[in-house]
Amino acid sequence: MDYKESGVDITKADAFVQKISAIVPPDARVLSGVGGFAAVYKLNEQRYLAACTDGVGTKLAWAQALGQHHGVGIDLVAMCVNDLLCVGATPLFFLDYMAFGQLDTDVSVELIRGIADGCQQSGMALIGGETAEMPGMYADGEYDLAGFSVGDLTPNALLDGRGAQDGDVLIGIASTGFHSNGFSLLRKLVRPDETELIRQLLTPTRIYVKLFNALRAQFPSAILGAAHVTGSGIENIPRISDKMDYELTHWPSLNELPPFMGEVLRRIQPLNESVFHIFNMGVGLVLLVKRAAASGVLDALRVRSEPAWEIGRVISGSGRLAGTSVALPAALAAR
Repeated sequence: MDYKESGVDITKADAFVQKISAIVPPDARVLSGVGGFAAVYKLNEQRYLAACTDGVGTKLAWAQALGQHHGVGIDLVAMCVNDLLCVGATPLFFLDYMAFGQLDTDVSVELIRGIADGCQQSGMALIGGETAEMPGMYADGEYDLAGFSVGDLTPNALLDGRGAQDGDVLIGIASTGFHSNGFSLLRKLVRPDETELIRQLLTPTRIYVKLFNALRAQFPSAILGAAHVTGSGIENIPRISDKMDYELTHWPSLNELPPFMGEVLRRIQPLNESVFHIFNMGVGLVLLVKRAAASGVLDALRVRSEPAWEIGRVISGSGRLAGTSVALPAALAAR
């Protein structure tokens, strides 16, 4: 089984992004727009704003089935705020949108508690949102979520890969699970009665704000770019910059992932490189780091007991992945 068979066509989605890029009118104030992790808007010469929006996806179906709503509230924040980090922004505030077939106040309160928890982890304010009741659009007990996050940054803080040189290093930081992507396929691989496994799969998306800020403070000029590994997996890494190619030379093996991830991945037959283009495969955030600072950043992560790996390097290019045939099959080999 593959992702397309489960109902998600990544190729079609990528083509859609290309189409809307041609539709959106240019604006000199927009420094980074469609296709980036977050849009960057120039307020003035000293200050930029960054903004992004996201949802939780079909992970919500399991949350609704098991009545576990707090975690997907955290997911909603994480999917947005981790994107802000990738452009170097400091999160400021968050808004949510919740749509119900019929409003359930207990569920909505629990969702807001999760969203508030995620905002607290991110150091940003939850300033409001919108709740819609839409009978006929959603069945009773069903809901959908969307989130909107805004951050700010100075021009010097902007992360876009500038200053990168051949041989600079890609460092992958561990995820807490599949985060909030690939669940249309995961729901085909796990039986509805595997309740404990589903609970583990509902582990919330890791929020990297505090760790990321600590690393940037410790290594103020060493981090040149970042990628939030979400839908499309490793295809997110070239979004750092189209001025480089990205050679992946290592990836954590199945045995290094949370056990529930390995258990589910082994159900995919044949298990091949395609899974790296669907799931995060145990790496939630990738940092592009100056080669001279890479060992120091890895040591700092180890001191914090953060699983992390040197996963590759960059070379001059045009935004392509290269060398994946070496790293990715090796990661699948461990059983």
